[in-house]
Amino acid sequence: MEHALSPATLALLRRPRPYPAVSVLTPTHRRERGSGQDPVRLRNVVAEARKRLESDPAVTRDRRADVEAQLDRALSEVDLTHAEDGLVIFAAPGEHQVWSLARTVPERVVLSDTFLTRNLVAAQAAERPFWVLSVSADRVTLWSGGPDRVVEADSGDFPLDRARPNFDAERQMRIGDSPSTFRDEGTRQFLREADTAMTAILREQPRPLYITGEQAALSLMEEVGSVAKCGVHVRHGGLAHSGPDAVWQAVAPVLEAESTRSTSSVVRELTSARGHRNYAAGLDELWQNAREGRVRLLAVEENYRAVVRDYGEHLVPAEPGDLDAREDIVDEIVEQCLETGAEVRFVPDGTLSDSDGIAGVLRY
Repeated sequence: MEHALSPATLALLRRPRPYPAVSVLTPTHRRERGSGQDPVRLRNVVAEARKRLESDPAVTRDRRADVEAQLDRALSEVDLTHAEDGLVIFAAPGEHQVWSLARTVPERVVLSDTFLTRNLVAAQAAERPFWVLSVSADRVTLWSGGPDRVVEADSGDFPLDRARPNFDAERQMRIGDSPSTFRDEGTRQFLREADTAMTAILREQPRPLYITGEQAALSLMEEVGSVAKCGVHVRHGGLAHSGPDAVWQAVAPVLEAESTRSTSSVVRELTSARGHRNYAAGLDELWQNAREGRVRLLAVEENYRAVVRDYGEHLVPAEPGDLDAREDIVDEIVEQCLETGAEVRFVPDGTLSDSDGIAGVLRY
């Protein structure tokens, strides 16, 4: 199952497909909250997709068989034992993808000539993905981070390993990187290569960057390249040879502090905007301003969801299951704002209690 959405991947997902491009969405549950209903819901929503394919006169028999086969392959790849909060299946002639999201999605089936991507976009923005680069004299590893974990990234040239004559890697792991290790030219060249590789990744997938290592390693990274100058330094050695749990434990306090500062900054911007009358709050106002490209900064509470009907000029509350309702209007607003260059920030629940869970700073 896929987890990380890069700009290049999103562009590929958004390109037109031969009809029908099928998008199947269903909420799921993490194991600790119980997931006994997930297999049933998944079977039901896929059965609904098959029914829609069979009843659509625009879908030929051969194309229906192709897409149904892709749905079968997608189902075989679903791993509900590691489910998050939402599951998205894309199936079209000759292709399929399965996406696990750390954000809930409405249960729905869509047949179109493009895949439904707005829930992926909103989930990616809510996850606030980041990179962790763990540096030592003989190894540099890259980790992809989300709200509650890091995983080793299968990206670019990482992990980078350095082979040196007479270099005892096991002894180095026991005693740590000594300052003198970072004064030889071989180490400088090795970390320069790591900087070049990381620069390329940030160009393709820009995210906040955290760099872990001994102080001598961090200083040399800053001296030989550019990525350390724009990253947050975490003074903790040994993580280039460690697993994801150790890396997470090292960066989690830093992430918590950064999140607190970020939330305070967003609240200050919203307060200032209110005073300067370039402020909007609530779904109706934000939906209208998002469509006009007027939103510069959008703030959304992390678990804020809403079901509405669109009456053209206004959104009004609706009940879940209403056939005319828009159950992912928040995700639509998030995607629309990102499309028009707005900054989107998710904040803890309760932060925007006086703004109905969603607020923004307008460009004009």
